[in-house]
Amino acid sequence: MSHMSSPRARSKEEFRDGQGERMSAGYSSSYDNDKSVLAFRGIPISELKNHGILQALTTEANEWEPRVVSAEVVRAQEEWEAVDTIQPETGSQANSEQPGQLISFSEALQYFQTVDLSSFKKRIQPTIRRTGLAALRHYLFGPPKLHQGLREERDLVLTIAQCGLDSQDPVHGRVLQTIYKKLTGSKFDCALHGDHWEDLGFQGANPATDLRGAGFLALLHLLYLVMDSKTLLMAQEIFRLSRHHIQQFPFCLMSVNITHIAIQALREECLSRECNRQQKVIPVVNSFYAATFLHLAHVWRTQRKTISDSSFVLKDLEVLAKKSPRRLLKTLELYLARVSKGQASLLGAQRCCGPEAPPFKDLTFTGKSDLQPHSS
Repeated sequence: MSHMSSPRARSKEEFRDGQGERMSAGYSSSYDNDKSVLAFRGIPISELKNHGILQALTTEANEWEPRVVSAEVVRAQEEWEAVDTIQPETGSQANSEQPGQLISFSEALQYFQTVDLSSFKKRIQPTIRRTGLAALRHYLFGPPKLHQGLREERDLVLTIAQCGLDSQDPVHGRVLQTIYKKLTGSKFDCALHGDHWEDLGFQGANPATDLRGAGFLALLHLLYLVMDSKTLLMAQEIFRLSRHHIQQFPFCLMSVNITHIAIQALREECLSRECNRQQKVIPVVNSFYAATFLHLAHVWRTQRKTISDSSFVLKDLEVLAKKSPRRLLKTLELYLARVSKGQASLLGAQRCCGPEAPPFKDLTFTGKSDLQPHSS
């Protein structure tokens, strides 16, 4: 009697050891036609765990429950739990250090406030050097000088503009990932190098190559635009406009050029009066960047500009922005107030719903950072 085992025990043993294609105990020829089983056919594998099918296979089959959970079962459970966190990769290999969390503008700024930037700070020229009549005219009729207590904050802005993109730095990677997710609506991380960056308006697979003249400040400005609840809708509308089948333009590259205009306006003290009034530099520069981008988008849409007009539009935009920064800031303020009430839209009745524009690798784009800087 001790050498014989019950049918239930044999079934349990066969189930565990995987012996036989079909177990004699508890198996019915109508199993394949069972409606509860058919219901699970066609369900994506990532969704099976939500229907309890794993528990049914391991605990309800043949009405027995395993006393000890083997290492294989634990490992399988962990793999199932990881299904939702699998992230697609395109282009080059994704950075394994990315935590997958969005990063706010304030967190990214705090990082630059605490890291050692002394080697980059040596390169900055806080103000434009003027000589002769230009210096006299600026002294007599130019904007006021920036208050002494605000100059350290100004220098931080200019120092960040000297920093490049380091794909090995987790914070740098999170900034890129956040910009990508907020503009595309993706919930997954992406590779830091790859053709998908051309869809956002970079000219190549590596965003670092397009930051000339603006450095990492260009990415911080994009981060500010997409992470501030007041400007996110504006950013998404400009992004939609940039993908218009006729009026397309490289969104991120255009943004880099606007950051370059903001840097020049700060160095030429065009923003000093507003900075002194608000007793802040970084918020003023951010708002000036957003206001300038808004004005460009308005001109681009209403005047039906195309990529061939880019250099002329940017030249005119720089002149206007430096001459009337307060006017641009006021326009932004009124626009955002109306957007918050649902009373304004940058694109208005015109919806950019034509065929999606191709990547910008085959388009010629001349921006401010490609032009020779002028000196007073």
